[in-house]
This record gives sequence, structure tokens and C-alpha cells, in this order.
Amino acid sequence: MLQIQALAKRFDATPVFHDVTLALARGEFVALLGESGVGKSTLLNCIAGLERADAGRVVIAGVDLDTLDDDGCARLRRAQLGFVFQAFHVLPHLTVAENVSLPLRLLGRHDGARVRHMLAAVGLDGLGERLPAQLSGGQLQRVAIARAVVHAPALILADEPTGNLDPDTAERVLAVLRAQVHEAGAACLLVTHSAAAAARADRVLRLTPAGVAGGGA
Repeated sequence: MLQIQALAKRFDATPVFHDVTLALARGEFVALLGESGVGKSTLLNCIAGLERADAGRVVIAGVDLDTLDDDGCARLRRAQLGFVFQAFHVLPHLTVAENVSLPLRLLGRHDGARVRHMLAAVGLDGLGERLPAQLSGGQLQRVAIARAVVHAPALILADEPTGNLDPDTAERVLAVLRAQVHEAGAACLLVTHSAAAAARADRVLRLTPAGVAGGGA
């Protein structure tokens, strides 16, 4: 589902990472650990085509991102990806339910039952009509997670999805991600500082300035 070959990124003259090579298959849940500043979020952005790498290749579901322009990357994200951002990126003028349903609407699929199911799965049952300003940071994180998986994407990229959650709620949302992977056949790359979150993955990798190294699963 995802192949990354010798990926490199720099900002001006400063290298962020280089020689990143990894592959994810359908049904695989992989955690990526690394120190702050090593480029984990930038790597996810490059995988999603939100930023362009300076070298290397990203192939998603058989499509090489280098063959796509910005509109093509946007269409690929819309159809194939679910992205959980650290900064949530919920739309303040839309209700919780409308935020979660946005990927479905962009695909021309309206499914209120699916939206309600995902809200219940992340512990937000009954909050669909609230606006984001009425929610806590942890609740906004769960809105972002529900939105990322509501359209059953083939690839989920999750940037610190449990960072604003208490341990019980973190366990609940990790179970949602695992269900998408193991029941729906998606692949998930989870960036995290949490050893507890990484322990739920099938495989653990570490991002270093020299690239990606294997770790304990």
C-alpha cells in the first residue's frame, strides 16, 4: 500500500532526513518513533504529497507521487488517505458531525449512519451538533480521528493521535485505528512519542537523521 524509497528532505541548507526507505502492506499497523525535530511530521507531509521531498520516491497504492501534479495529489489524498494532524485542522464554522462527514461529502457520499457510528466509536456520541469551540482539546483530537477514517481510507497517516488524550481514551482511539487496519484492510503509519501507543503496533520503526531503523514490535 505504501512504498518509500531513499526519501530525503531539507530546508534551505539544513537536512531534515535522508535515505528513508520503508514499506507498509494492507492490514499492517506500523509505529514510527523519533526524537523531537528529527522530521517525523515532515515525513508524513511528504508521504501525503502536502510537501515535496527533495529526493526519493513515494508510491501509494501503486501511484508514484512524482507523476502527479498538486491537483492529482489532492485527488489521491481524497480517495485513498486519512490524515490525523497534530493541530486538528477542524473547521470552526462546521458542526462536529459536519466536520467528520467532510471526506464523505468530498467523495460524493453522504452517510449519516457512518458518521454517527464513528462519533460513537471515538466516544463523542451525542456531540454531533456542537461546534468545535464547544469542545476540549482532547475531544477535538477525537473529531480529527473520526474524520480521518470515516471514508474507510486505504492508508492512514496519524501524527501523534493520542497526544491530547487521557490513557483510557487513547486506548479507545487506538482500537479504532486498529479496527480500520485489521478489519477493513487499511495500512496505518502512526507517528508517536508514546511507548504505550507504539506497543499497539505490529511493527515499530525509529526515524533518525540517518534514515529509518527497525525496532521492537
